[in-house]
Amino acid sequence: MSLEVGIVGLPNVGKSTLFSALTKVKAEAENYPFCTIEPNYGIVKLNDPRVTRLAEIINPERVVPATLKVVDIAGLVKGASKGEGLGNQFLSHIREVDAIAHVVRCFEDTGVAHVEINHDPVGDVLVVQTELILSDLEQVERKIDKLHKQIKGARDLIAVLPVFEKIRDHLGEGNPAISADLDTDENELIGELNLLSMKPYIYIANVSEDQLREASDSEKQLRKFAFQEGVEVIPICAKVESELIDMGEAESDYFMEELGIDGTGIDQLTHSGYRMLEQITYFTAEKNEVRAWEIRKGATAPEAAGKIHTDFEKGFIRAEVFHFDDIDRLGSESSVKEAGRWRLEGRDYVVKDGDIMHFRFNI
Repeated sequence: MSLEVGIVGLPNVGKSTLFSALTKVKAEAENYPFCTIEPNYGIVKLNDPRVTRLAEIINPERVVPATLKVVDIAGLVKGASKGEGLGNQFLSHIREVDAIAHVVRCFEDTGVAHVEINHDPVGDVLVVQTELILSDLEQVERKIDKLHKQIKGARDLIAVLPVFEKIRDHLGEGNPAISADLDTDENELIGELNLLSMKPYIYIANVSEDQLREASDSEKQLRKFAFQEGVEVIPICAKVESELIDMGEAESDYFMEELGIDGTGIDQLTHSGYRMLEQITYFTAEKNEVRAWEIRKGATAPEAAGKIHTDFEKGFIRAEVFHFDDIDRLGSESSVKEAGRWRLEGRDYVVKDGDIMHFRFNI
């Protein structure tokens, strides 16, 4: 399964333009609020040089890179929870995502309308955060009402109710769910609601081309605010990303070097997402297929097998393991074995980023 990221922000901050540039999927992007009504979905193949190198060595029938699913929804405005703008019903489209990318307008352009009178990036952030919290509060209150009705016939739910009341009170004070003091069991209970303000998030500062070289005052304000939250900020120019789409690899590399960009927007978003979600990549590499698999950091070998098929995890016996660095250096799996870098690992083995694994199992 792909990692999924939902894009949120005010109208006219460049969400849909950025979505189209990152995913190469055409989305409506006009100079007026709410041009995006239906959600836009895009699947992006992730650029991992290790996959390319493995394909060179093994020459498989097919190559399956890791992917990122991006969901772009309509812009939020102050009062969306009360029906302002397009309301907040479309937030349901991103309740299943793994993380949220909050696009914040940090460029100056009088030709592009802004929904607020004053352009204040931190104020913009707070508007969207508040609407996400209020949407979550609605979810929790509905759950509490349902529990009150169910308790009459299921007394064991009495112990569950206080957990949802706890998160209701926390949200009601204007706090995101992610900052609540919950233990593991409480987190698991709350998790069934897929609260938006419980998801990890990053800020994407949509800047002008000139601002890629030197941060604007708006970006500096956003960075100061994000630093206090402990949240990462990625400066991306949607216009530049749109231009990169039509360039060859050599031309785009030169263009990015001239602008001082470390990587494309999708590369930056992916790397940030992996760090935020503590994800790593392992590989399966055989003649029929080379494939990249995402898995959480700290996962064991049986859990890695379960990413391929649940039966692999249930019937797990052993994993044949070696590392990408070894086959990259030595040039073949047989050379890795001859060098003593190939090994068998059991159920307690913790998967490392870059591991290449073959699983032995009973069905």
